[in-house]
Amino acid sequence: MVEPITLEEPGRPEEEHRFPCPQCGADLRWDAVAGELKCDHCGFTQTIEGHGGQGRIEAIRELDFRAAINAQLPEAEMVELRTATCPNCGAQVEFDGAVHATECPFCATPVVADTGTHRQIKPRGLLPFAFEERDAHKAMNDWLGRLWFAPNGLQDYARKGRRMTGIYVPYWTFDADTKSSYEGERGDVYYTTRTEMRDGKRVQVREQHVRWTSRAGRVARFFDDVLVLASKSLPKKYSDALEPWDLAALEPYRPEYLAGFRAEGYTVELDEGYDRARAWMDAVILRDVKFDIGGDRQRVHDIRTQVSDVTFKHILLPVWMAAYKYRGQTYRFVVNGRTGKVQGERPWSAWKIAFAVILGAIVAGVIGYFAAQNQ
Repeated sequence: MVEPITLEEPGRPEEEHRFPCPQCGADLRWDAVAGELKCDHCGFTQTIEGHGGQGRIEAIRELDFRAAINAQLPEAEMVELRTATCPNCGAQVEFDGAVHATECPFCATPVVADTGTHRQIKPRGLLPFAFEERDAHKAMNDWLGRLWFAPNGLQDYARKGRRMTGIYVPYWTFDADTKSSYEGERGDVYYTTRTEMRDGKRVQVREQHVRWTSRAGRVARFFDDVLVLASKSLPKKYSDALEPWDLAALEPYRPEYLAGFRAEGYTVELDEGYDRARAWMDAVILRDVKFDIGGDRQRVHDIRTQVSDVTFKHILLPVWMAAYKYRGQTYRFVVNGRTGKVQGERPWSAWKIAFAVILGAIVAGVIGYFAAQNQ
């Protein structure tokens, strides 16, 4: 058994995300099906002000990137979270209330924290969970059931295992206005025909050529909500596989949406997130340049891009997650909390693979035998 590791960070959190039921005092939680807060003890429900209302997207204000980089954001845009860093995968696990020990939802490693805090940029918006844990668990089990080469023990363990964790994963989004000038060459394919002798006969041979001409020009594009994962604990291949996200349904951030769920603090800082966004933008701009050059082929020698009006926001996206330790290995499964799309680590069963190989050899031998008999 892995012993919990204590992480010492001084300080106290500014607030705790606890919402007592006004009727019985038990905790309210976000009911993904009903789209409101609900008390599981007495059934009391409470709507979140502005949920699903008109103008909610306009209410999620973008922040100035340069101001943030220069540490000039207003104090109201900052928040202190009570977090601890997982010693195994590096996730920033957020703690609420009197909870001091938990298990990392990303890798199942025990984590213990005291009252430490971590100062971060406050989330501006989030996508609330759209379905309950039982539906996420069914989606995961269905996905596992389609993996014939997965160990039976893992499938059984996952089906009988503990509940999945609903966790809000941090992302950055970036907006930017870009204007690019370029220099390159356009290649137009054309063909010529020549005659040559082959085996004493004249044959027509068609040859391909490319005519290159210099090109220069300008392209412009406004980028809206370029999405960048702000977590290092969730592999990018998993997060990419969970896309697309319906960002048009973002709600302004309110802590009530976190009731009954967990949230991860970002570990990809804003400047690093912008670098990743710029790499994606540059790839799109290169595609635009090639389209503008036209022709059958393109050579791009130089692109000079001016970027202006860069804004950003920190958002949270919902993921149901399970991390299972099976025979010393950790297997992670994630489910998009809006669409039910599943992604996870694919375990392999050595004996199932060996059985399939042997079965394939037997089938091939039988087919070969009957083929020989027919001859």
